[in-house]
Amino acid sequence: MKLFNKITALFIMLLAVVDLANAQDLKIPQASSGQTIIQDFGLGKITLMYSRPNVKGRKIFGGMEPMGVVWRNGANAATRLKFTDAVQIEGKDLPAGEYGLFSIPAKNEWTVIFSKTPDQWGAYTYKESDDVLRVKVKTKALKDKVETLTMQFSDVSETSATLNMMWENSAYAINITTSIDEKVMANIAEAMKGEKKPYYNAAMYYYQNGKDLKTALEWMTEVEKSDMKAPWFKYWKGRIQLKMGDKAGAEATAKAGLALATEAKVDEYIRLNSQLLAEAKK
Repeated sequence: MKLFNKITALFIMLLAVVDLANAQDLKIPQASSGQTIIQDFGLGKITLMYSRPNVKGRKIFGGMEPMGVVWRNGANAATRLKFTDAVQIEGKDLPAGEYGLFSIPAKNEWTVIFSKTPDQWGAYTYKESDDVLRVKVKTKALKDKVETLTMQFSDVSETSATLNMMWENSAYAINITTSIDEKVMANIAEAMKGEKKPYYNAAMYYYQNGKDLKTALEWMTEVEKSDMKAPWFKYWKGRIQLKMGDKAGAEATAKAGLALATEAKVDEYIRLNSQLLAEAKK
């Protein structure tokens, strides 16, 4: 009888463990949804991971999130930012790596913190000694309430971007920049030693970034030889000529590009070569 009782008790315990495991596997909607944003930047990427709480009628800053107190910049686990390349945050250097993003709200300005410890829950174990960088940015008042915490990248160019945080009626923005010219120029020089030379991309970089236009024109002319019926190569060759001050050359190239685009019925380059032709005739 004692053996039977022990076996019965063990069986009941096993059932309880199974029930607990099943309960833990239950999937329900999260109160604060997660979001991951991967933004191309410079020659690399920025990855932002955070949870998005809702206002739900509460007083957030100066209420649920006290002024002057470190905040996880979201809900649940600490917000994380990963940079594949070194960047500058508000003009201050930040090495490549993954960071915990924290902030300290205040009435007129926020302190934005990059911590070397990204893997932590909330800000409960936050240590100032883990700070890699702190910057101060102005508080922006929002006329319209933002119900769900929103972070997004805006004004993204090859070497600069803005990371925005908006929640309730408060916002802040941090400026991110990176330096790529030296690396790109070295990459171009190395690639030009190879058998398959990247004439088009190299010419475009030179054209767009104030490099030697004579070299850019030579490279685009080489690209043009690869497909003499491509109206897009004519268009960009004409753009380089116009930037060099060669209006006659740009006009002739635009006319040729327009004829090719018309023959191939490529509406975009009919429009672009027409615009170039009009500019060259001024």
